Amino acid sequence: MPAVCQSVRVIRAVVWDVDDTLFDYTTADRVGMGAHLAAEGLLDGYATAAEAVVRWREITDQQWARFSAGEVTFEGQRRERIRVFLGEALSDAEADDWFARYLRHYEAAWALFPDVLPVLDALAASHRHAVLSNSSLTVQDRKLRVLGVHNRFEVILCAAELGVSKPEAAAFLAACDALGLAPHEVAYVGDHPEIDGRGAAEAGLMSVWIDRNGVYAAGEAPTGPHRIASLAELPAVLGADTRFGAPSTFG
Repeated sequence: MPAVCQSVRVIRAVVWDVDDTLFDYTTADRVGMGAHLAAEGLLDGYATAAEAVVRWREITDQQWARFSAGEVTFEGQRRERIRVFLGEALSDAEADDWFARYLRHYEAAWALFPDVLPVLDALAASHRHAVLSNSSLTVQDRKLRVLGVHNRFEVILCAAELGVSKPEAAAFLAACDALGLAPHEVAYVGDHPEIDGRGAAEAGLMSVWIDRNGVYAAGEAPTGPHRIASLAELPAVLGADTRFGAPSTFG
């Protein structure tokens, strides 16, 4: 019986998520918001600072979902997060001032994950690099500059300017178009199993989910993306002979 010829997927570019993939957003937000709430005298209603930060994160997730659905603007979701958290009908200017005070504490805690620079160095000569984020270009462009990695990426795309958010296929395909590559030539690396992992896989990209915290036990994770626990594993995943058109599995 003759052998069946199958194409091999050759990955030419890596498109990256930013928050909690390259940048340790969760830690920066927790530390920054804790310091901000203490400075504002807003911890009295909570048993601990951690409890207050959890409440902030819940509201952030709710308002971010509204932004992703097109119900509010990027600036609008930010202001609504503050109004809901405080339970006050602040004006836009008052909400913006409150957020600006928070940003000073938040930005003081900014840091890349320790595995980021080594993997960017390892892949610098072999792959092109871009960013696709569900944030705004104003926010992420500045963040990448402050973190010292802006020049690592030839394309930076964000949902606020694109008008479409992950996990919609159009967001991932916009990144491929910006690179001039077909989806099967591009890998996407992100921290969210659905928004990043499944979304990229369904758009036809090689999907790599960075699961730093072991969200799912073996066999419980959604199918589609490759799962890695550290970016140190990424070069091996990109170099593997992945059969084009065949679903990826978690390693």
